[in-house]
Amino acid sequence: MEIPKLDLTDTRCPLALLMAKRTCRQLKAGQPLEIHICDTGSRKDIPRYLLNHGFQVHIQSDNPQLLVITVTRRL
Repeated sequence: MEIPKLDLTDTRCPLALLMAKRTCRQLKAGQPLEIHICDTGSRKDIPRYLLNHGFQVHIQSDNPQLLVITVTRRL
């Protein structure tokens, strides 16, 4: 089963955060989502928001050009 992806590499904050919030709200408990982020503000804001709102966040890749996280709604 392939994990769905949300590509925010061309989107800046605050729109990137709004899109991540909207998409993650639709996740069922235990369902993963991979998010790709480039914007400096989004790299900080999105993981922080998700951690504070009932999601597990796992960093898959973190380099200066791209942050890839896997988000899962907690049970």
